[in-house]
Amino acid sequence: MRTEEVYRKTKETEVKVKVNLDGEGKVAIATGVPFLDHMLTSLATHSLIDISASVRGDLVHHCVEDLALGLGEALNKALGTREGITRFGNAVAPMDCSLAFVAVDLIKRPYFKIDLKLKGKKIEEMATEDIVHFFESLIQTLQANIHILVMYGSNDHHKAEAAVKALALSLRQATALDPRRKGIPSSKGVI
Repeated sequence: MRTEEVYRKTKETEVKVKVNLDGEGKVAIATGVPFLDHMLTSLATHSLIDISASVRGDLVHHCVEDLALGLGEALNKALGTREGITRFGNAVAPMDCSLAFVAVDLIKRPYFKIDLKLKGKKIEEMATEDIVHFFESLIQTLQANIHILVMYGSNDHHKAEAAVKALALSLRQATALDPRRKGIPSSKGVI
């Protein structure tokens, strides 16, 4: 079973994350940041990755960042050597007025391009810069190459949610086991 648990404690935060890549999209999330809970619930629901996550901390920014680092680390460890996975995934997801595109390569070389086209300073109680930073931190510890592009939209909440849903669908594809794949999905023989 491709599961992993991560516990991370700093002077600023305490994070617990558990993932099951072969789950049903079950969630048990308590971050104290409602919009972050909403994003993680959507990520789990549409990726079918079970996510259990909790964080306690001093500042919203630190909670968002450290939870994303823990989630990325848990996903990375659950993928192991990445043998037999599809490796690539991409999706386009609408959310009312917004449309987002995401492409994923689980290559173990962190790289990202993120353009959410957010206009406001906050979505609910979360600073929009923290939403971008959530994706950046997640990608770094997941060790993936991920491009997230909101193509258009007039509502920041919908733009962020479309991006999360497109990421979820892309991860669902990329983490899936390919029954035809033998070994590492790379012409080099290593990732």
